[in-house]
Amino acid sequence: MENFTNETIDTKALPRFEAVQLSPIDPKYWQVILISIFGFFLLGLAIMVTLFFLVEEEVEYKPLIFTAYVTVFLIALMLSRISFKKKAYAFRNHDVIFRSGIIATNTMVIPYNRVQHVALHEGFIARFFGLAKVEIFTAGGVSSDLEIPGIAKEEAENIKQLLMGKIQKQL
Repeated sequence: MENFTNETIDTKALPRFEAVQLSPIDPKYWQVILISIFGFFLLGLAIMVTLFFLVEEEVEYKPLIFTAYVTVFLIALMLSRISFKKKAYAFRNHDVIFRSGIIATNTMVIPYNRVQHVALHEGFIARFFGLAKVEIFTAGGVSSDLEIPGIAKEEAENIKQLLMGKIQKQL
């Protein structure tokens, strides 16, 4: 215990993750988001129109309900676009960085020595556009701790191989 030291760290000298150049997700992923949003809202519109026809009596609030529905659709579209623009990632020598958010920006930095498992997921629509999602699992988690969507499938496979190589080196 006589060789124990506990020196202070100069936090100003630590590397800044904010200075890292992040790669945006693939622009084709915006089309995946659009198809998902339009599909969801078209299904909702079909249900709403069906209900309007099933109701025998004249409801004076139908135009107001339809206007509210369109407004919610436009807000969802706008927020999805903002979210899409903010998503970016980077892989460095010792960690992975992922930035996302709508109003507040969230930045996750996961060191490779915490990574337990890596998965590649291709959704039905994303597969059509040649995109995949990389899921990174860390110690102590049941679900993935980090999901990076909208990556070209070939690049996602390369990322998975990189991470699997980092995991193998730790064992």
